[in-house]
Amino acid sequence: MDDDHEDREDQDGVAGQYNDGNRAFLQAFLARGTLTLKEAKPVLAAIFSAQEGRAVRAEQVTQEDFESYVSAASAAVSLFDLEIRSANHQVRRERVWAVVNTMSDGLTQLATLHSADEIAFVKRVIDAMFERYNTPRIEAMCIDEMQANKLRVPPKPDNDDGGEVGEATVLEENGDADAGGGQTQQVPLKGLKSSEVETVMRSMVDEGWFERTSEGFYHLSARALLELRSWLLESYNDPDAEEGEWQRVKFCEACKDVVTIGQRCAERDCLVRLHDKCAESFFRRRERDCPKCSLEWTGRHFVGERAVTETEAYQRGRRRSGKAARHSNVAEEVIHEEPEEEEEVEEEDDE
Repeated sequence: MDDDHEDREDQDGVAGQYNDGNRAFLQAFLARGTLTLKEAKPVLAAIFSAQEGRAVRAEQVTQEDFESYVSAASAAVSLFDLEIRSANHQVRRERVWAVVNTMSDGLTQLATLHSADEIAFVKRVIDAMFERYNTPRIEAMCIDEMQANKLRVPPKPDNDDGGEVGEATVLEENGDADAGGGQTQQVPLKGLKSSEVETVMRSMVDEGWFERTSEGFYHLSARALLELRSWLLESYNDPDAEEGEWQRVKFCEACKDVVTIGQRCAERDCLVRLHDKCAESFFRRRERDCPKCSLEWTGRHFVGERAVTETEAYQRGRRRSGKAARHSNVAEEVIHEEPEEEEEVEEEDDE
């Protein structure tokens, strides 16, 4: 670009030159939670225009400009146990940067915006994504609103003798702690009303934790996967599992990021997974065979929503039940269908 742009680069590279422009960029970043280069360009253009006293267009902002401001922001937030991480979006195929708390998981951070009942509900939804709707046969890792509505009330505690806090209770401190009179007691969780389920699910989308597809399924966003990566592994993967054993959280063979939307090997016992974008580049200069088991990679075995919606059983259910019934009843039938029935469907397709 021009000399003013070169001056910006020189200034940003000098230690201690963190200025009002950097602060404005970080404020915009924190307000959004995530940023892509496309989203950052008009923000930086406005900052550069104010700094230089002339109009700077968004298309004049370069990748290098963006990366220099991200680097400066990352150094600034590191003092507060935050860091900036990035990953490719699994659907939009663009890189996403997110401010991540390194000292607590995302569910803990939700406590500043949501009630205990709402946080417990979100935890049950994520549990369902990675447990109930994530099996060796179908790795959906998504949930629709009707399925989420069934989780609005917490399950009863495993024990009723008060020996351990169950899911249906939350610890709450009452009294004046400074005076030594504070007491901790178990307060039962009430759950949510059906009308509140929709509000909470939509708020998770608005806050950048969930994404909602055109088919009406919710799945974890790019921000959530970056923020919750360690927590997801600790919560759903078995640290003592042997090599080659199926785990609930899996990684792309190419980019090594978590895969919740993408493709899988046609061999059910094979653990190779690829994002759609990664699969394109991965097989560009090699045979379209699985790198582990050598079975042909068809690109027709899916991870995520399509593991449900692309099945013949789901399509039959849509035709039989109509659009209104497809999200819950049909999806439930597909996910929990007996393996023998699924194999019969696959044989019919081959014929």
